[in-house]
Amino acid sequence: NLGIKKVLVDTATVKAHPKLLVGGVWCIADVEYESSEDKSITPWTLSSLKPIQLSDFDYERYIEARKKFTVDEWIDLLIQSMGFNPEMFGKRNKMLQLTRLIPYCERNYNIIELGPKGTGKSHIYSEFSPHGILISGGEVTVPKLFVNNSNGKLGLVGYWSVVAFDEFAGKSKKVDKALVDIMKNYMANKSFSRGIETLGAEASMVFVGNTAHTVPYMLKHSDLFEEVPGKYHDSAFLDRLHFYLPGWEIDIIRGEMFSDGYGFVVDYIAEILRFLRNDDYSDRYKEHFTLSPDISTRDRDGVNKTFSGLMKILYPHDGATVDEIEEILKFAIEGRKRVKDQLMRIDTTYADTKFYYEDNEGKKYWVTTLEEDEYPNYYHKTLSDGEEGTDEPVPVPSTPSTSVTTEKEEETSDANALKEQHLSFQENQKGISYDSLFGDYLKGATKITITDPYVRMFFQIRNL
Repeated sequence: NLGIKKVLVDTATVKAHPKLLVGGVWCIADVEYESSEDKSITPWTLSSLKPIQLSDFDYERYIEARKKFTVDEWIDLLIQSMGFNPEMFGKRNKMLQLTRLIPYCERNYNIIELGPKGTGKSHIYSEFSPHGILISGGEVTVPKLFVNNSNGKLGLVGYWSVVAFDEFAGKSKKVDKALVDIMKNYMANKSFSRGIETLGAEASMVFVGNTAHTVPYMLKHSDLFEEVPGKYHDSAFLDRLHFYLPGWEIDIIRGEMFSDGYGFVVDYIAEILRFLRNDDYSDRYKEHFTLSPDISTRDRDGVNKTFSGLMKILYPHDGATVDEIEEILKFAIEGRKRVKDQLMRIDTTYADTKFYYEDNEGKKYWVTTLEEDEYPNYYHKTLSDGEEGTDEPVPVPSTPSTSVTTEKEEETSDANALKEQHLSFQENQKGISYDSLFGDYLKGATKITITDPYVRMFFQIRNL
């Protein structure tokens, strides 16, 4: 970057740092100048070179190291590598954090994350990897992003693995319709046309922005893409998104959430993720599960790419059990279903899609989003519907409802209704309280003894 040409470089230096011949490496270099009257002799010599970015790595060693970790230990290591304390997150929140890494290891992956301010949406794309670039949504132009017709210079998608649009949300933002049209074609076909030729690229597209309202408000009055600029709030564009990351489920970053433990050096894990872009893990579930035939090709592509990305991140050694594969598959389906459900609210021409998968015995497993479980009253209503819902999550009944006529009958009915139960809830699910769960069981109690052999996680103790 000094503009110096014809510098003598020792052969040993190039062999020690092979990446110098591929994408380049940021280094601290000592360059010597020796004046000579002979113009055929170059005066510049590279005397020493110290990379400050990873210039080589052993992938096989990485795979062997992964085999020595359990999946929970590996997830915690990756979370610490991202700069967070894993003890402050539940399993689902960890998965959401790791989903932010998929664009780095999956080619042409399109993801959107909308949520409250201060949840770290843009940090991972600006600081985590040297192969990603974060740009302001208002600074995007066709020449800057794709190609400049006047000089033929390729844009950002040709040089970066990830292009992230910061501050993407904002209804009033002005957007170039030509840019949207080219992005539609690129996100669907991995290519774009400018002038007389068609060019291809592998950059993943990330859209991050803030929401102005709560989830129930958006579901009641519009849709979860409410804050997307008008020209992007188009079903054809939104249908090309592979995953909708629910930013409202991620906690606002606090001081105690940062890690002081061990993790991978950022340059190292960034190179590993970039190396994994050459692999495809999308078929790893097909031996055990089959997606619903009702799912469209675009839905299937979204599920497959998310599944492949998470498998690369968590199980690069192909050591996942059937249950672990199922967990990732369900998570991938949920993210794409969130996109499709909102498309059906925006555009009524989309057919209702049944999101489920089957095991080898033919048993169906239906997948729902967390918002669908929390706000079923109006989750599936379209924009043309006028029915009202409630802004509060649906409460979880602790006992069946019973008709009451007299005080004596009430006591008898309560006694009959109180039964031993096993209730399961998703992480981050709202509308649940200890009172709704245990209130009726504790009427008249003077002493409570908790016996639970499964209280072993930090957040379980914190909740108690």
